[in-house]
Amino acid sequence: MDLVKAEFVASDDRFAGCGGDQWMRRIHTGCRWTEGPVYFPAGRYLVFSDIPNDRMVRWDETTGEVGVFRQPSGYANGHTRDRAGRLVSCEHGNRRVTRTEHDGTVTVIADRYQGKRLNSPNDVVEHSDGSIWFTDPSYGIDSDYEGYRADSEIGACHVYRVTPDGQVRIAADDFERPNGLAFSVDERKLYIADTRQNPSHIRVFDVADDGTLTGGDVFGTCDSGAFDGVRVDAAGRVWAAAHDGLHCFDPDGTRIGQLLVPEICSNLTFGGPRRNHLFVTASTSVYTLRVTFNGAG
Repeated sequence: MDLVKAEFVASDDRFAGCGGDQWMRRIHTGCRWTEGPVYFPAGRYLVFSDIPNDRMVRWDETTGEVGVFRQPSGYANGHTRDRAGRLVSCEHGNRRVTRTEHDGTVTVIADRYQGKRLNSPNDVVEHSDGSIWFTDPSYGIDSDYEGYRADSEIGACHVYRVTPDGQVRIAADDFERPNGLAFSVDERKLYIADTRQNPSHIRVFDVADDGTLTGGDVFGTCDSGAFDGVRVDAAGRVWAAAHDGLHCFDPDGTRIGQLLVPEICSNLTFGGPRRNHLFVTASTSVYTLRVTFNGAG
């Protein structure tokens, strides 16, 4: 297990409460492109994707052991844990969003919109009302690298909401390449990264009780590559993966600091019993450190 110096860089006084271990642990390396970390507190383990190798990997916190969780994985990308403790996954290759039940069986949540196959679902979150929200760019059908080359049947890249009764609806249709997404602590706002825009940015929407989105102003822009995965901490700060590490934004949209990482970051999640273990997927590796703040519940 390698140690890498943890560099928290403040650009605003409001970042003062964000710190942690002086060293990040690299708990696994040797992948082609890591993504989609999700932590399961009941088992104290982390699952993440190694997309081009068509596998999902499991890291055991109690032993430090790393092994294959699922292969083939349908070129899985982003994941989340629903409120029943089940794994919800975006599968590039199978062009669908699935849920792994407690007995290991797989249930398809969404694979089509109005009869047309989805592009390649990328990242996913659950709302407390039971709806599943996911982004659907075309990365998995653009080539055979992390999916299967194919033409888009829908012809665009949208953000979708799956209602608790299983209806697939477009939530936002004005994105070029929607990617990471996260709700605010009170779920009244939804942050969505658009990776392909120049510059890459995060937009923020107001969420109505019926799931309708309004607004969509640019919340923050990226000056290092492109934004990918997005998470929110318990104080409402927005953390976004970028090429030089994690960028941290105050709820008002001001970038207040960064955590520098030595590889291109794709995503992040909070884990541990108190959600103060930060896990970062970055290029070939996965890093973790304990921090002085907590992820949103």
